Amino acid sequence: MTHHRHLIQEHEVEFTAIRAQGAGGQNVNKVSSAVHLRFDIHASSLPEHIRERLLNLLDHRITAAGIIVIKSQTSRSQVHNRLLALARLQEIIDQASDVPVIRRPTRPTQGAKRRRLQAKSERSATKQLRGKVREY
Repeated sequence: MTHHRHLIQEHEVEFTAIRAQGAGGQNVNKVSSAVHLRFDIHASSLPEHIRERLLNLLDHRITAAGIIVIKSQTSRSQVHNRLLALARLQEIIDQASDVPVIRRPTRPTQGAKRRRLQAKSERSATKQLRGKVREY
C-alpha cells in the first residue's frame, strides 16, 4: 500500500504576524518577526480519518476546538518563520497520517518448506555421525 503525503494547501493556513521587540536592553532595534500559524482541522480539506487522528493526537499545539496553533520566531525574517511554521504543521499532519500497515502472516512458500526440510535432514545426518569412530 503506497502512502502519499497530504500536503497542506497554502490557502488553508492563516498567518498572523507579530512584531515583537527583542529582549530588553541590549539591542532594542532588534525586532523579531514572530508568526502565529492557525490551521483549522475541521475546515481543512484533509481526509476524514486524518482529521480524526489529528483531533486525538495529544499535542499541545492542537486546541480542543481543533485548531493547530504554531508560533515561530526563530528567525528575523517573517518569510522564513512562515516556512518553519508550515514545516512544523506538515510534521504534525504526517504524524497523524502515518498508519502502520499490519502484516498478515502468509503461508510458507514451497521454496521455504524445501529449505527447512533440507536443513533438518542435514542436521539429523550430522547428529547421527556424532560419537561414531570413523575408519579411514
